[in-house]
Amino acid sequence: MTNRLLANPARTMAWLALAAVVFVTISPIDLRPHDLLPVDVDRAAAFAVMAFLFVAAYPRQWIFCAVLLLIGAGGIEMLQLLSPSRHAHMDDALVKAAGAAIGCLAGWALNQMRFRRKAVA
Repeated sequence: MTNRLLANPARTMAWLALAAVVFVTISPIDLRPHDLLPVDVDRAAAFAVMAFLFVAAYPRQWIFCAVLLLIGAGGIEMLQLLSPSRHAHMDDALVKAAGAAIGCLAGWALNQMRFRRKAVA
């Protein structure tokens, strides 16, 4: 698994993005990075990038990735219950799921272009 992960930079970036999102979501509030954009935009963007990377890295399993990322948005939000300085909100989970959906669609579109380019070549 490690060799395959390191051989594919997109997979490595996807898993690193997941680790970063989980850390930022469940870490104590004072360890979180400062938001560059409005909070909901920041949340959605993080999940969109992560979803895009996963769908681009695993093009044959894009539906599986999409389902896991959409469910994972709520699951990762619930992990905040483990941190005394954090609290989970359903609206935050929905914003994260929306970002994941946008990222999945963008990754799917990229994969379609890549597959078409291979078919022409």
